[in-house]
Amino acid sequence: MITDFGYRGASNGKKVFITVALVVMALYVLLIAYPLWNMIISSFKTNRAILTTPFSLPEKISFSNFKTVWIDRGFSHYFFNSVLYTVISMAVVLLFGSMASYGISRYTYKMNTLIYMLFLSGIMLPLKAAIIPLFLLIKTLGLINNPFSVILIFIAMALPSTVFILAGFMKGIPLELEYAAKIDGCNDFQIYQKIVMPMVAPAIALVTIYNSVPIWNDFFFPLVFLQSDKVKTLPVGLSSFFGQFSTNWSLLFTGLSIAILPMLILYLFMSKYFIKGMTAGAVK
Repeated sequence: MITDFGYRGASNGKKVFITVALVVMALYVLLIAYPLWNMIISSFKTNRAILTTPFSLPEKISFSNFKTVWIDRGFSHYFFNSVLYTVISMAVVLLFGSMASYGISRYTYKMNTLIYMLFLSGIMLPLKAAIIPLFLLIKTLGLINNPFSVILIFIAMALPSTVFILAGFMKGIPLELEYAAKIDGCNDFQIYQKIVMPMVAPAIALVTIYNSVPIWNDFFFPLVFLQSDKVKTLPVGLSSFFGQFSTNWSLLFTGLSIAILPMLILYLFMSKYFIKGMTAGAVK
């Protein structure tokens, strides 16, 4: 098998292929990891050191940049705002997205396909293309400079893909499991809670990571709808390090190093289920 990377018992041609494949993968990992490493070590440097010796190690380990960014520049407010908006948005998306997916995939009725296509239309129509009517709508609702404005937009961004992914997984669950649960006295909500949701745990992890990252990194909508520093998010806060004539690279790299931590931790905790969700259905 091509996916068997063991040298023992392999032919000479296969050993050459394995060696080349491992070298290519190592170079790819280096290509991905080095910018991340350089960003982290740059957070311990001064702005002058970054400009003069960008690829060297810092002369000394100092956390003064982190103190400046976190306390003096108010980065902690941006950080907790992003955490709050992302958590609330994903909680609503997972709750109502899973319920909608269950109703679409397990029930048969006349409007089933139409409702499913209505959700899918959200994937095909980007919200940024409708920024003017969206701005007028948010303004009419009185939600300008209100966290609920971006939370509602984030929910609308993530809900279509969530329904698309979860409905596909739920359609693959055998109906016999539901029949057995109904015989044992379970109602529809209990079947959804105790049977369906545990079985689609890999899909939940996939949806969580797939939608959390763009919500966490979104710059456009918080920039448009949130003006006050008290409600701004991390990406908007990072833009304060860019000046008209100069950029404070040391503080920018420090802010970026802090900003990647939540998504990195999320992926490390959910990577097992995320990989299962990505490969589910590939092998029967």
